[in-house]
Amino acid sequence: MLPAAVVLVVLPFAVSCDGQDHRGADGSALAAGSPALLRSGNHLVVTTGNGLVLRPADGRRVTVDERARVDWSHDDDTWTLDLSCADPGREPDAQECPRMPVVRIPDGVSVTVHARNAGVDVAGVAAALDVTTVNGDVTATRAGRDDAPVRLATRNGSVRATALDAGRVDATTTNGDVSLACATAPSDVTAATTNGSVGVTVPHDSPAYRVTAGTDNGRATVGVPTSSARKGPAMTLTTVNGDVGVRRG
Repeated sequence: MLPAAVVLVVLPFAVSCDGQDHRGADGSALAAGSPALLRSGNHLVVTTGNGLVLRPADGRRVTVDERARVDWSHDDDTWTLDLSCADPGREPDAQECPRMPVVRIPDGVSVTVHARNAGVDVAGVAAALDVTTVNGDVTATRAGRDDAPVRLATRNGSVRATALDAGRVDATTTNGDVSLACATAPSDVTAATTNGSVGVTVPHDSPAYRVTAGTDNGRATVGVPTSSARKGPAMTLTTVNGDVGVRRG
């Protein structure tokens, strides 16, 4: 009986090879071709036609909302997770696709997200982040890593981050506000919108920045020590219609 017991323990972490959708021990989706484990330094790309919620995983495996349709592929250390919904015309019996599925990310796994027509919410994910959506907000809380880049972008939505850790920050939108509150002092900040305001807060002990702050219709306020050096920390804050500002927290 011992070999059978061993198989039962290992199965929740095995990679499925039969084309069927399986579940891990916690009930989360574990689809065909999914990684048994991801290690720090791996890269995860998530594509979806809806929004997304990113949260930290308890272990080394990516887990996915059990309601989601899951398709995995990979190339070396980069894994791609496609959460595209079924076509109701072709699959009338397919279950309803979740609007904001939850994906849990192991520590140290860098993440790229391509979403649309809904927001992306990231909290507690300690890694390099590249998050984009269209027609939705991007929010980040206690996310990123102080030695890694963070990019947050949308069109027709706002970008809001609190307690953000990042070596470099790039936050952009077209119609919406950009609001960044950094827990650590990034070496480079770019924050831009067209119709909206831009506000950045850096730690009270942050270094002097080479600041470019511009708006066509609004006020520009710089409340941090500035530097004219060509090298070193830099910050570019721009909008067309709205205020821009940076201050120490």
